[in-house]
Amino acid sequence: MAAETAKRDDANWWRGAVIYQVYPRSFQDTNGDGIGDIKGITQRLPYIASLGVDAIWLSPFFTSPMADMGYDVSNYCDVDPMFGTLADFDAMMTEAHRLGLKVIIDQVISHTSDKHPWFVESRTSRTNSKADWYVWADPKPDGTAPNNWLSIFGGPGWEWDGVRKQYYMHNFLISQPDLNFHNPEVQTAVLDAVRFWLDRGVDGFRLDTVNYYFHDKQLRDNPPIVYDAETAGLESDTNPYSMQNHLYDKSQPENIDFLKRLRALMDSYPNRTTVGEVGDGPRSLTTLAIYTSGNDKLHMCYTFDLLGPAFSAGFIRRVVSTFQDTVVNGWVCWAFSNHDVVRHVTRFAHTAEERERVAKLSISVLATLRGSICLYQGEELGLTEAELSFEDLTDPYGIRFWPAFKGRDGCRTPMAWEVQKPDAGFTEAGRSWLPVPPEHAAASVDVQELDQESVLRHYRETLGFRKAHPPLFDGDLTFVDTHNHDLLAFIREKEGERLLFVFNLTREPQDFALPTTMRSCLPIPMPGFAPAVDSGVVKLMALDAFCGRV
Repeated sequence: MAAETAKRDDANWWRGAVIYQVYPRSFQDTNGDGIGDIKGITQRLPYIASLGVDAIWLSPFFTSPMADMGYDVSNYCDVDPMFGTLADFDAMMTEAHRLGLKVIIDQVISHTSDKHPWFVESRTSRTNSKADWYVWADPKPDGTAPNNWLSIFGGPGWEWDGVRKQYYMHNFLISQPDLNFHNPEVQTAVLDAVRFWLDRGVDGFRLDTVNYYFHDKQLRDNPPIVYDAETAGLESDTNPYSMQNHLYDKSQPENIDFLKRLRALMDSYPNRTTVGEVGDGPRSLTTLAIYTSGNDKLHMCYTFDLLGPAFSAGFIRRVVSTFQDTVVNGWVCWAFSNHDVVRHVTRFAHTAEERERVAKLSISVLATLRGSICLYQGEELGLTEAELSFEDLTDPYGIRFWPAFKGRDGCRTPMAWEVQKPDAGFTEAGRSWLPVPPEHAAASVDVQELDQESVLRHYRETLGFRKAHPPLFDGDLTFVDTHNHDLLAFIREKEGERLLFVFNLTREPQDFALPTTMRSCLPIPMPGFAPAVDSGVVKLMALDAFCGRV
């Protein structure tokens, strides 16, 4: 244990770390307004620590009009009164560190709220001191937008401003104008905001839409995307955004130098880290490789590759193999769920009866991959996506594309703490900002604490298993041939310890014949799974897992 503690405390504590994402609105309400707050996070920190995670990641809590639930920041250096005060934040930091938890916070610096003082000044004229702090452009001669760029949240990526008689760019909501990172003053300003939180002791930053910082200076049109065998299945007729090949509105080469400036700042503070969110379609892993190579940019990134509907041996092997082939000396952070996607138990389970088994198997897979991992609050309870009515929605993305796309509210409903209390113990307000589904209340923390076979117990045991075996921390990963069987098999190795993992993600029993060189494999009890081994053959049931020392 002493060695583990030392490793977590040094400059590389983030390599192989388990990070628990907290969505502050939905974690714990302490002031009775139906919305979670920072004091609620502090109250529940002992629970988070009991899971065996290394760090927490807090989604935005900054001052904001909340048009996009805090991802539209109007003051980077203060806490929104909805969530509390800076003093509440400092108290939370102190308690987290006392419990041995690192604290990572969101930084949403690709864009601001239109209520941010920077934008309020920028839109007043073309000559003010912040006139060039956002992406402004003249209309075409016919009055239309400068180019064909689209907003992820629907419609054009440009909005007309009658005072400046120009368009401004927004990758998301109209009320989320994009900052102009080509302006060095903008870079300095956002780095000053980063420094503000470093000085308060935060241990790292999750960088929202990290590849969206720069745009093409020439404002060239994006070409249409052409889907092929590699990208089939990525197309969408729900949102036209996916119909473009986003060559010019994001992932520009100038971002590299800015990330180096950011890393230099981070390195001036001991033991800090960055994890970037990369959304770049089929180019995501290539972008990740560029952003994490060389130890002079980001420490690690995560992509959306495992946040889709696929949960199969072939798919996971293809994603991880591509990563290992593409990213030579970078680091990845894997996740199956977060605040932007349908919860993975709903995505992966074929029937209601197998949800618990899928919940347990998925964390076992995630915990044995090479990289750091992110867990999203509630997944340790096996929570499913909440079915909400249109009247319950708060997410502008879902409201815009309903009913073809129901938005992100279904994964953002409040945590379920106590089954017998209203709103499952999340709030005493009488009504929470999003409803707590009855099936979530039935799976609450207090219920699962008493159940030796619960998903919550399995998460704790699996994370304990991960910590007990050094190869799972940052050891090598080598895939093993399964001879056309639909099995996921790989070896994790470090300092002479070699562990073989075999996962059956199908709904049928499967046999795995141990290679001749592994016939002396010694089975190791893996939480929740105990397949039989007979004459060198591992007998896996449906949705089963095996571990052995080879």
